[in-house]
Parts: sequence; structure tokens; C-alpha cells
Amino acid sequence: MSEATQPEIGATADAGGIKTNYLEAGAGGPDVVLIHGSGPGVTSYANWRLVLPSLAENFHVVAPDMAGFGFSERPADIKYSVQTWADQVLALMDTLGIQKAHVVGNSFGGAIALRLATQHPERVDRMVLMGSMGVSFDITAGLNTVWGYQPSPENMRKVLDVFAYSRELVNDELAEVRYRASIQPGFQESFGSMFPEPRQAQVEAMTTAADEIRKLPHKTLLVHGREDKVIPFETSLQLLQLLDDAELHVYPHCGHWTMIERSTDFNRLTRDFLLD
Repeated sequence: MSEATQPEIGATADAGGIKTNYLEAGAGGPDVVLIHGSGPGVTSYANWRLVLPSLAENFHVVAPDMAGFGFSERPADIKYSVQTWADQVLALMDTLGIQKAHVVGNSFGGAIALRLATQHPERVDRMVLMGSMGVSFDITAGLNTVWGYQPSPENMRKVLDVFAYSRELVNDELAEVRYRASIQPGFQESFGSMFPEPRQAQVEAMTTAADEIRKLPHKTLLVHGREDKVIPFETSLQLLQLLDDAELHVYPHCGHWTMIERSTDFNRLTRDFLLD
């Protein structure tokens, strides 16, 4: 299929031995890497389709599918972990000749950004962490629903109900589209293996030690939807306390999809923060 009919598919690059599908936009300006979240059937395009064209006006933006997600490779012997994904991002930056980048991480992508920044602080400029994982919290019923997804239109509707505060965003058509995305060859097989029971252990596996986070000097923007049912607002408060140079912006009447539910506001806030 062509890019016009399947916009989720961009270019392919080797990232540490993982064939990685990534979207790219913007010819000039500082580099920005967008790291998506961990919903069933997710792709970088699904997460960032409203963000890419906006940031591309001022930045060179790269948005990869993490290993096991979207249209990146699913190696048979891979061990999915926050370390695997952080290594993939670093390797992709190396392949594309990106020495240093702003990193924007959504949810599980925030945990990856934190791991990358603590291990390779010189490769990260500023961070934007939205509804971010990376610190310990009691798993929410919402996250358990997301990670425990079994393919059906009804179950996808339940996942979407958890993600979005606005009922206008959640309808049967979207549920059907996202359900069909989740059952593409290989998608559910890899997703189903990533976050097994007990899922609280998977939350802990995505964390970076508090002492390591405290050392980070990076200017950081924390963004959270006040009504987030997936990642509790308290996680951003934890990060606000740990990160030396962080600020927090909270959107009311907003769930876990900040970049979709408040796309215009989020794009403006992120652009201004990265350009300041």
C-alpha cells in the first residue's frame, strides 16, 4: 500500500539490529524525537498525527515505532523491556546522525525518555513527558484494562473509554478502526507478550531509580490530563519533585490523550517550551 493509503508507514532504518519504521517531518531546526505510548494496536502515527505537522514548522521531527509496535520489526528472540526500547531510540539517533535531540515521551514513552536521559544525558536536550511512566505507582484499573486487552471491538471500546475524557472522541467507528489496527499480523502477538500478569511488576519494570532521575539536569516540561485514568496524576507530581529543572502543566477535563484532546494547546505549549 502507498504512504497515502497507509500513512503509518514511513521510512525504515536499522536501529541496533532492529528494523525500525519511523515518520519524519520538518527540514530544518533542532531535532525532536517523539516516543509513543503502549496502547493496543498503537503506532507512532496514531499517537503523533496531530503533533508532527505542527512541530515540523520549527523542528526536524522523528517519530519511530518502538520494537514490537506498529510497523517496526518484531524479532523472535527479543526481550521487550524499557532498556530494549531506550537502546533502540539511541541506535536510531546514531543511524540518522542525530547527536542530540529534544525528546517527547507519551506515557510508556516517557519512561523510555527517562531511561535514555539517565544513561546518555549528553544525547538529550530538553524533555517533554506527558502522562509519563518511569516512577513507581499502584497500577490503575485503566492501565490494567489497556495492558490486558484481548482483541474485540467491544474491548477496544473499553480501552478508548479509559483513554479519553471527551465522549465526542469515543465512538463505534473509532473503536472499529483501532480494533482492526490491533489485529494486523503480529500486532497482538507481540503486545500480549509485553505486559503479562502480575501487571504491577510491569509498572515497576518500567521505572528508573529515583536517585538517577534526581541527577538529571535537563529542562523538563511535565504535562498531565487531570482526569487521566491510565497514569495517575500523582506520577507527574513525583517527577516534579525529583527533577531539578521541571515545570508542570495540567489540563482540566482531559484524560490520557493530551496530544489529541488538547492538541492545539499541547502543540503550542510544547513548541514554546522547546524554542524558549
